[in-house]
Amino acid sequence: MPDRSEGVLILYNVPLNADGVDDAPCAEADAGVLDQVRAVGHALEALGVPFRSAGVRTLGDLPRELATAPEAAVFNLVEALRGDARDFTLVPALCAAFGKACTGGDTFCLVHTLDKWQAKAALRAAGVPVPDGVLAVAPMADATGLPGGPLIVKPCRAEASEGIDADSVFEGQGAGLDAAVERVCAQFGCPALVERFLSGREVNVSVLQRGASTEVLPLAEIEFVDFPPEAPRIVGYRAKWLADSAEFRNTPRRIPADLPEATADEVRRQALRAWEALGCRDFARVDFRLDRQLRPHVLEVNANPDLSPDGGFAAALAAASIPFEEFVRVVLENARRRAARTEGRVQAAPGAPGGVRIRCSRPDDRAAIAAIAVETRVFRPEEVAVACEVLDDALAQGPEGDYRSFTAEVGGRPAGWVCFGPTPCTQATYDIYWIMVAPWAQGTGAGRALIAHAEDLIARSGGRLAVVEASGGPPGDRARGFYVRVGYEEAGRVPDFYAPGDDKVIYLKRLGPPASS
Repeated sequence: MPDRSEGVLILYNVPLNADGVDDAPCAEADAGVLDQVRAVGHALEALGVPFRSAGVRTLGDLPRELATAPEAAVFNLVEALRGDARDFTLVPALCAAFGKACTGGDTFCLVHTLDKWQAKAALRAAGVPVPDGVLAVAPMADATGLPGGPLIVKPCRAEASEGIDADSVFEGQGAGLDAAVERVCAQFGCPALVERFLSGREVNVSVLQRGASTEVLPLAEIEFVDFPPEAPRIVGYRAKWLADSAEFRNTPRRIPADLPEATADEVRRQALRAWEALGCRDFARVDFRLDRQLRPHVLEVNANPDLSPDGGFAAALAAASIPFEEFVRVVLENARRRAARTEGRVQAAPGAPGGVRIRCSRPDDRAAIAAIAVETRVFRPEEVAVACEVLDDALAQGPEGDYRSFTAEVGGRPAGWVCFGPTPCTQATYDIYWIMVAPWAQGTGAGRALIAHAEDLIARSGGRLAVVEASGGPPGDRARGFYVRVGYEEAGRVPDFYAPGDDKVIYLKRLGPPASS
């Protein structure tokens, strides 16, 4: 029997229609992941590598699957998870937390490439040309900052051309543009990106990493054939996913693209600059539009592009005479090499002038906080998911909401998190809902700094009691010891609360005088 630890786990998201949801939005794109699973599986079979495929649905499924998986390497095909649209970006961080090699972009890269506004900001800062644009929410208050027309409206956080169609392009500000922004915000639950629409040629660039070298595969151009004069030349959702549509039939791929050599060289150069700016690894696709002077502008960087046999990346591999199984071998070799460099390494807490810094939590802390929750090996998978939900609520509500959220930094990177708030139906009692410190930062004083910061703010708000809970079993040993060391007293227990034999232990600390009767 082969050693499963030497095998590969193909990790993918279960499409909604596989669970009987027939009216799921963007169902064709959602179901496309199954073609990728089959393609990677066939390649591994051809390579003689043992493998297993596992589908996940929610963020809570990931720690459970990874904790029990014997495979040491994960081929990451997770493109979406049910819940927050950003949850799938946590797969690489969770793989690392469980000591597994993971293919494709890391969490930092996936977070930034998912958010088109963040990605464009990073590209612009690196000197990579991008179309001018603004971030818009419904209703649009005014046209301040809008670039000159024509304009295109697209979801800020969506992939696979979701939310893009012929009604996404406008000559300028007006009721139609406002309605399109409102539609995007309502359907996708995120702001809309309104940017200048470049009506020139569209070029897709596939990039492959082989060890320390990175190569640009043959360029592909999407041609717009027999489009009516009034129809915008875009690769919208129908052109990408609906094979029986005119848009699909009339947007063939030409590879290699027939471009002037100087233009092709500039496209390749900017593709590599975009790869570097966003921290891509293993493979990626960079989509360009050319303006009337044939100057390339980056539309999007996809850090884990579609790998289905009829997709653009597979076509680029074929044009470069690279068999798909060779691509899979190279990517897995990259991932294993990265994992080997960190295996067994004891990560020392980096020094930082002034020690620990406490600041308000930011949206870009989300991946780090989720990874910390997993790395502590204290929280169950469903608790990790709840922590992310609480953080999302805290960020959405701001300082006046029910949750106050703060991040500890050590050496300039997130090292811990605390979240607290007033306890409903009490007089000046506060719950410290979450407090955690990354294993690498334990011993730096981050935990003491976080709880002291929370207590100070509670006291300044008139709070008299701080209450915190911990598991009474072995997973809670360190937490209970910490609370006692920083002055909390055990106030009670609820037997078998978390599980049979695992009590809830309640600690409290008096921060102010008793409330007057």
